[in-house]
Amino acid sequence: MTDTTFSRRALLRAFAATAVTAAPVMANATGFLRGAGDVRRIRMHNGRSGEAIDTIYWIEGEYIAPALEDINYFMRDWRNDQVHRIDIRTIDIMTAAHRLLETSEPYMLLSGYRSPQTNAMLRSRSSGVARNSLHMQGEAADLRISSRSVNQIYQAARACNAGGVGRYSGSNFVHMDCGPVRTWGS
Repeated sequence: MTDTTFSRRALLRAFAATAVTAAPVMANATGFLRGAGDVRRIRMHNGRSGEAIDTIYWIEGEYIAPALEDINYFMRDWRNDQVHRIDIRTIDIMTAAHRLLETSEPYMLLSGYRSPQTNAMLRSRSSGVARNSLHMQGEAADLRISSRSVNQIYQAARACNAGGVGRYSGSNFVHMDCGPVRTWGS
């Protein structure tokens, strides 16, 4: 191999580092991802910020640091632009559930990381916001896909048997986190 020849891994890493479009896990989840070949990809958009991300964040057993940084930025608290590291287990759960849904449509991200200030503000407006929300640790996401029902997304996330899954049918979203395995909602 000469200096000008790129390996497959180098090309995929370069793609992963440049695949973000922006305007300004656990055993069972990873088991669902094993049949996906040697890459893991996440696709999301955020209607509030107008941003979208479509990136490969894992190749041949290795997480791609620049892609994870892009995901951290994308999933930031959009109300105050605070960025926090998103737990890779949560990203893997989201990816595994998305794969089970058999759609190429990206997730719509409603909430990723939440600063303590944002969480307190939301908690003052709704009884459904936990005082010690895993969103504040970068371990949770609230998601929807317009072509799939809340129940379909909920069942896919539940099938991963990896973390918490909350069904919010009235608000049309599903909560996924990498905390203890549990379910709630209707």
